[in-house]
Amino acid sequence: MKHTEILTRYVANFVDELVESGVRDIVISPGSRSTPLAMLCSQHKDLQTWIQIDERSAAFFALGIARESNRAVAVVCTSGTAAANYFPAIIEAYYSRLPILVLTADRPHELRDNGAPQAIDQIKMYGNYVKWFHEMALPEASERMLSYARNQAFRAVHTAMQHNKGPVHVNLPFREPLLPDFHVENMWGKGQKKRWFESGTITVDASTIKRLISVLKNKQRTIIVSGPQDDARQAKAILKIAELFHLPVFADPLSKLRSHPDPKKLVIESYDAFLKSSSIREHLQIDLIIRFGAAPVSKAYGQFVEAQKDVEHIIVEPYEGYREPTDQTVHYLYSDATSLLEQLNGISTSFDFDPSWLEMMQDWNEKAKGILLERSFTENLTEGHAVLGIEEAAPFASILFVGNSMPIRDVDTFFMHTNKEIEILANRGANGIDGVVSSAFGAAANGKRVTLLIGDISLLHDVNGLLLSKETSLNVTIVLINNNGGGIFSFLPQASSETSQFEALFGTPSNIQFEQIASTYSLHYHRPDSFQSYIDCLKESYEQNGISLIEVQTNREENVSWHRKKWKDIETILTSK
Repeated sequence: MKHTEILTRYVANFVDELVESGVRDIVISPGSRSTPLAMLCSQHKDLQTWIQIDERSAAFFALGIARESNRAVAVVCTSGTAAANYFPAIIEAYYSRLPILVLTADRPHELRDNGAPQAIDQIKMYGNYVKWFHEMALPEASERMLSYARNQAFRAVHTAMQHNKGPVHVNLPFREPLLPDFHVENMWGKGQKKRWFESGTITVDASTIKRLISVLKNKQRTIIVSGPQDDARQAKAILKIAELFHLPVFADPLSKLRSHPDPKKLVIESYDAFLKSSSIREHLQIDLIIRFGAAPVSKAYGQFVEAQKDVEHIIVEPYEGYREPTDQTVHYLYSDATSLLEQLNGISTSFDFDPSWLEMMQDWNEKAKGILLERSFTENLTEGHAVLGIEEAAPFASILFVGNSMPIRDVDTFFMHTNKEIEILANRGANGIDGVVSSAFGAAANGKRVTLLIGDISLLHDVNGLLLSKETSLNVTIVLINNNGGGIFSFLPQASSETSQFEALFGTPSNIQFEQIASTYSLHYHRPDSFQSYIDCLKESYEQNGISLIEVQTNREENVSWHRKKWKDIETILTSK
């Protein structure tokens, strides 16, 4: 059998098994050594192929698809530093528990460690940031080796999708010639019988449930905290548990609870705003925290928890792992919320509830919301206005993808409960500002309308992500917060530095003309000058196909003052007699 036929059958069987195992999207960055993998992926009838020439952007694009779809997504690149450019997205996928299949082409063994071009050491190059690494054997077409190729493809998908989900790395060495032969008969192979894999849920035993009930009965001022959730069913169960025990829920913007029906108003979405007051943090007495999932975005909540030395703290996670950044003593309960709800159902009837605690939290929430939602249609735009406008204008059942640094914090503060079923997503694994444009575009890959809220420095980090706007039919509205630098530092102690030093090291103004960037990438461009014109720009963008860029120019000093006045007004109204 000729080399070309061997290569074709081996790689085709590998690719076909990826599809059989559930992969539907593959993001390819062009390169020579990856030719057989790229060409055969592009020929498979059940694979959606995306092309992104920049590997860093490609990996973040795949991450966005995986985050929105909860499916494994593959990326393909050539050998050398191309593979190194995947690293930031792999780190994010690892900490976000997202299933990414990293498929790197490589030189054969005789061209390694001897000065051959575009050859680096790719063996376990991502270290502990992947769940599994495997180097494939060089292509052979025996029945045994075709079965091997399929087994490794299945194992890669299975490992990535098994909880905790995460990235895997498969390194594939190829010898020249690299072109496959599409005329090979039955090149995809028959495969084996359809395989399947399932990950079960963890449930707790009866004694643990009794212990939890005992704790709840002896606590009068309990809060439930919902951190980021990947599954809307878990969010629904968390709210149901809160309803059983008449408890307030501090809901992170990524918890999926801010757009979930809440007829009893258990969701307390303005907790970040009132916990910013050190006076309120000192006087708010609680005796039990039950947190579902990872820690919330809110720094104020973190400071509040740090100070609660005598408060019991129970963390409920669906799968094993440790995600508690404070030094507090915590109890870990491994169970998903739906299973826990089933075990708790009916038990709450034996409780004697004091409604005053929930009523106080609801009163605080409504008063804080009243202040946060105040705005004038003619006043200068701030970063808070950007969030308020999105919630008002965004279409039903759309996605809001949020950048890190200040955007996610402003969404935490200003995005209130809505019935519009807006799904909020963000890269909160490693919390980096890179790759955000590409991730948002990935979230739009299935056809949903996406609004991206992003800062100017973050957009510049991933301007290559805009390349996909020329090649795809994505519908994304980019709301660019342009405060000409790193606006978050104006809220931090660094702002007390001498002005020139602060601007050089932290403010970092770029003075970029974003209208020119929009023109380069053929984006619809808008620059509103008031809240009303901003709303009009948003609505216009949602009626257009393609990518729109709405530049919201803000002044850092004015923005800080506007935010601090809101926080002070909330403190005043909640502490006044």
